[in-house]
Amino acid sequence: MKSTINYKRIFSDILDQKYPEKKEICKDLLNKEILSTIDIIDLNKRIFDTVDEKTESFNQNHKAYNQSSVLYILDYQKQNRLNNSQVAKHFKLSRYTLRKWKKRYLV
Repeated sequence: MKSTINYKRIFSDILDQKYPEKKEICKDLLNKEILSTIDIIDLNKRIFDTVDEKTESFNQNHKAYNQSSVLYILDYQKQNRLNNSQVAKHFKLSRYTLRKWKKRYLV
């Protein structure tokens, strides 16, 4: 049997134990039925303010996106009429990654 990570419970416990003052700003995301990868990244930003550039760089190198998150990002680009550079900056991705996703998913 495959186990899945219960991010709602993890983030709720973190908020209860360490950051109760940030519960209100995270409530809308934690009330969702299913958390997407984008939601998890957003929750992480809301709870843990990035301290330094080294930590930010490390975290950026270890992000993984599933197909639904990639399609969300590409749809966001289309809806807001942004170029690759603008979307890459907004989601902290490389332009090459966006180009690769477009080639794979929007052919």
